[in-house]
Amino acid sequence: MYLPDIELHEAATLEKAVVVLASYAPDVRLLAGGTDVLVDLKTGRVGVAHLVSISRIDALRGISETDDGLRIGALTTISQLDRSPLVRKRFSPLLDATGKMAAPQIRNVATVGGNIASAVPSADLPPILTAMNASVTLWSATGRRSVPLETFFVGPRQTVRRDDEVLTEILVPEAPPGFGAAYARFSLRDGNAIAVAAVAAGLLLNSNNTVQDARIVLGAVAPIPRLVISAGARLIGQPPNEDAFRAAADIALKAADPISDLRGSADFRRELVGVLTRRALTTAHQRAKEAQ
Repeated sequence: MYLPDIELHEAATLEKAVVVLASYAPDVRLLAGGTDVLVDLKTGRVGVAHLVSISRIDALRGISETDDGLRIGALTTISQLDRSPLVRKRFSPLLDATGKMAAPQIRNVATVGGNIASAVPSADLPPILTAMNASVTLWSATGRRSVPLETFFVGPRQTVRRDDEVLTEILVPEAPPGFGAAYARFSLRDGNAIAVAAVAAGLLLNSNNTVQDARIVLGAVAPIPRLVISAGARLIGQPPNEDAFRAAADIALKAADPISDLRGSADFRRELVGVLTRRALTTAHQRAKEAQ
């Protein structure tokens, strides 16, 4: 596989990046780590004549604490997120995803923003970030807007980001006492394999140890990361036990809309959703109890 002829533009500022985007849209793509877009170009999945590299924009890097939680710059690599002491101490459910993604060489260059903005259905970060109520910031010359991650995706490789916008950061709110989250996935082999099916869960417990709120998000089994509201609602007011988790898992697997391919049949993936939902909820419950 070879890259087609492409003109590369390097942008040192956000202002420059959006000018180039506007000049060549829609025949242009942003380039960060390149682990998705370059493969798409080589395989012919997408074809554009222009790439805008944003790798020199330092403002898009870094992990920091905010008044409300955690800020992750879009150019932060998966490895940097995985090694962050702040993430490990206070936002550790993210590590369920970062520790399973690709090989170390890929994690060293792949960016958090790219994993989200590419909108690949099997991406690992969107489900757990959605379960943790994360949002993204989209910047353009006319201003910035915040978009909850659960409404960011509209289809496979399609998002609400406009042609003149750049995803600049991901914001994860501070978890309240009694909240726990977890991510469970199945792949055909460790290390390099993408998810065949995945589920993220977030649980908020009341002081009487019943469920106050619950979020169950499916990955790799629908066109977009799917927040199954009915599955979470089934848990509210219930004691978080095996029976409740099984009932929620039954709803979640029925909400899955997987395809059949070389990695597994649609029926196999649905069964995985049931297993992974119970697994994610069990781990999220344990973490929620520890956070009370």
